Amino acid sequence: MKITAIETIPYSIPYLKPLRFASGEVHSAEHVLVQVHTDEGLVGVADAPPRPFTYGETQQSVIAVIEKIFAPQLTGMDVFAREQVHARLHRTVGNPAAKSAVDMALWDIAGQALSQPVTQLLGGYTDRMRVSHMLGFDAPERMAEEAERIRDTYGITTFKVKVGRRPITLDLDVCRALREVLGDEAELYVDGNRGWTASESAAALRALEPVGITLAEELCPADDVLGRRWLVRQCPVPFVADESATTPAEVTRSLLDGAATAISVKTARTGFTQSQRVLFQCEGMGAEVVMGNQIDGQLGTVCTVAFGAAYAAASRRAGELSNFLDMSDDLLTEPVTIADGTIAVRDLPGLGVAIDPDKLTRYRQDR
Repeated sequence: MKITAIETIPYSIPYLKPLRFASGEVHSAEHVLVQVHTDEGLVGVADAPPRPFTYGETQQSVIAVIEKIFAPQLTGMDVFAREQVHARLHRTVGNPAAKSAVDMALWDIAGQALSQPVTQLLGGYTDRMRVSHMLGFDAPERMAEEAERIRDTYGITTFKVKVGRRPITLDLDVCRALREVLGDEAELYVDGNRGWTASESAAALRALEPVGITLAEELCPADDVLGRRWLVRQCPVPFVADESATTPAEVTRSLLDGAATAISVKTARTGFTQSQRVLFQCEGMGAEVVMGNQIDGQLGTVCTVAFGAAYAAASRRAGELSNFLDMSDDLLTEPVTIADGTIAVRDLPGLGVAIDPDKLTRYRQDR
């Protein structure tokens, strides 16, 4: 089966409220829908969520690199020749979201062709994942109210708390308020998006000991090499590398250099093929993983669940799977549902998704 075309469709869906964190804020999902067409009529889909404040990609750059470079290189290639596909993709540096969307769309086609869900092709470990909900910057009482609502509505009891503001007491007050409202049964962990210095991070970790957090992610920049090592050595919980470890090589450096003791895996950043390599690396080196979220919509969430549920190591912790709840709408004909704090994998060939043509017409930006 041959690739005949790769289509890119920019779209924008507003968020119900801005999502704010130390490295930026998001007011709408300005993503790119990627569709890979084949000579047998099968079409694979995936979402590319550009994050210019983290990886330098924009809607325009995703479209340009796919249309001008990737599509000409890949058209005519066998859908199942993944190593050859990746060799051509990696002739171009960077562009992680664009590469990942192409990769996942090809896996979608493979699943459809073989009449198997992608999660089964990847590993098929379990049929669902527990959900962690991410809380963006706001006043303590409002963040606590949101957490209570999410818990009571969806049964979610794991929360990722965005931190990294100054003074650090702004975020410490939030964490204390969340623990008071949610009780001891809730799991809380923090993500600084590189917003603090190493010394500020160390002070925050000491102050958070009574709160009982379970993970600390990117509290200070990895480029602060000595400060980061110093911080990680004294961190009482796994220290997660996310945006500082976006390739297998960066994962190796982060773990061996003492810049992290755990890794965030994001299918929006490493697709399925590279995410496998990152996951297996972490298993071999004894590092925990958490399935992360690149402020994904429902299509991105389906991809994360498909990958995370495929492996024991990837499904051990709750995955960051609920950011789509903050979006005012979505493109899928069959929405993602959260029940009892979990999302089930789709028992359909490929990714098991279909795009609503009316919604795509409404939100696309190229017409």
